[in-house]
Amino acid sequence: MEVKKSSSKVSSEEVFASCSFSSLGLDPKLCDQLKERLGYEVPTLVQAQAIPVIISGRHVLVNAATGTGKTLAYLAPVIHHLQKYDPKIDRSDGTFALVLVPTRELCMQVLEILQKILHRFHWIVPGYIMGGEKRSKEKARLRKGISILVATPGRLLDHLRNTSSFLYKNLRWVIFDEADRILELGFGKDIEEIIDILGSRQQSAVAKDDITSRYSHFQRQNLLLSATLNEKVNELAQISLENPVLIGLNDKKVQLKSFREHVGPVESDLENEMGNSGESLCSSDKEFKLPAQLAQRYVKVPCGARLVVLLSILKHLFEREASQKIVVFFSTCDAVDFHYSLATDFQWPLNSQMEAEFRQMFLGCKIFRSHGKMDNEKRRATFQAFKAEKSALLLSTDVAARGLDFPKVRYIIQYDSPGEAAEYVHRVGRTARLGEEGESLLFLQPLEIDYLQDLEKHGVVLGEYPLLKMLDGFSAHGIKKHVKNLVAIERHPWVLSLQKALETFISTTPRIKKLAQNAFWSWVKAYSTHRGELKRIFVVQKLHLGHVTKSFALKEQPSLVSKSNQKEFKKRKRDEKQKGISKKRKFAKKS
Repeated sequence: MEVKKSSSKVSSEEVFASCSFSSLGLDPKLCDQLKERLGYEVPTLVQAQAIPVIISGRHVLVNAATGTGKTLAYLAPVIHHLQKYDPKIDRSDGTFALVLVPTRELCMQVLEILQKILHRFHWIVPGYIMGGEKRSKEKARLRKGISILVATPGRLLDHLRNTSSFLYKNLRWVIFDEADRILELGFGKDIEEIIDILGSRQQSAVAKDDITSRYSHFQRQNLLLSATLNEKVNELAQISLENPVLIGLNDKKVQLKSFREHVGPVESDLENEMGNSGESLCSSDKEFKLPAQLAQRYVKVPCGARLVVLLSILKHLFEREASQKIVVFFSTCDAVDFHYSLATDFQWPLNSQMEAEFRQMFLGCKIFRSHGKMDNEKRRATFQAFKAEKSALLLSTDVAARGLDFPKVRYIIQYDSPGEAAEYVHRVGRTARLGEEGESLLFLQPLEIDYLQDLEKHGVVLGEYPLLKMLDGFSAHGIKKHVKNLVAIERHPWVLSLQKALETFISTTPRIKKLAQNAFWSWVKAYSTHRGELKRIFVVQKLHLGHVTKSFALKEQPSLVSKSNQKEFKKRKRDEKQKGISKKRKFAKKS
């Protein structure tokens, strides 16, 4: 079959406008499923470019903005081929396609999409394995057979090493989804071992005994998808992709010389259209692709006023438009737990001089949380519940920053800095998906404002949020109006009033006070871990710890909080040690 070109001399918009899934070569029954089960009538641009090439059997690297439909771009061609096998494939044939993803949430999301598409193709069995699940149950599923397997790297490697009933001799596709994140999470060595066990290295041969089957004549096809490209992704492409077709790399500022040295030659027509600006593919100044309909802003907030400003903006957004979804990103699990409990429980105190009608929940919306210390069931329930809501707030660490598709998320708030520009891009990618409108807001302290210059190097330009105007809008809540010559945000009447109310609430609520103390120390620790050039912007020594304490609505000085935290930490260690000794004694008695 002749490879269809992944780009052409006509504009991308013209190609996209004239496309349908059937014109890309997909089976009509599959096209019907995409429309009936997922509501997709026409492909996105990246799908229109990638699907014909993947159907042709070529190795492919897809680089496209988050929220452009990359998942369907690889699932549709795989299902197209599998449903055509004659005789039909059976569970006993084992795994034909392997999808590697970085997080549990993304694992479940890909599985959910698979289950919808495969409704008509019931003989193709989807399944998953991931950290946090019971290995015995996963082992039983693998023994029965999984046609398309979605997996996180660590758990997959575990089963490859230890589960003899895991049948993968018919494996035809190995797909690395969100490859950059997989590598950033430290799975590089695991991925190399997985590639070696599966025999998926470029130009590598698998032992004859391992591949003998009625499907052994099919050639292995590796696909690598990533919203950002860097040296680690290049290295993975070097060992896993053979003469790949590059999809989405049509920016004239990107030049292929550096990448070609890693992965070998590419199609000349693609290379000719890339231009020759001399800029390396993995240059640190590479421009990122962001949706044109995404409105990006920043808000400059003094450290001590951060909490008040966050809650005020959230209140303003939900009062302005009741039916919307907002995601707020934090740097630590402890910070998520504290802000979740505070936002869920906080009311104006009874001694407030405000009118009785305002003594109610401060944020009148459904609130969810997600982070890496929560077990799989809770994270899965949060994911599904937030997706189903028309109006809700999600507080999360970066476990929700990659690949997840939350429909109708209107606003992304990055309360804690994402660090590298690539992380900024992935976080804001949870909104403005598939052509929808979206907004993002980045919190910065005055001493962090140079971070905007770092983003500008990558073509990301942010406007300033009208903070004073927003704060002045709360004068209707019984607070005197802001005076025009008042400059300091932290002296604004609304900020002073809300800060006092928060401190009173936390000081009289021991459970949340403890969460605030834990969040304080985890935040300071996370702030000190910025790497590379960002260390000159996010300098922990320049922080005023008294102001940081205030940002968690704590009245105590940091030294007192530290002492309390250290006592709790030592107590926790003693308890864990004691539990370990008890378990050993029980085991000794049994044996």
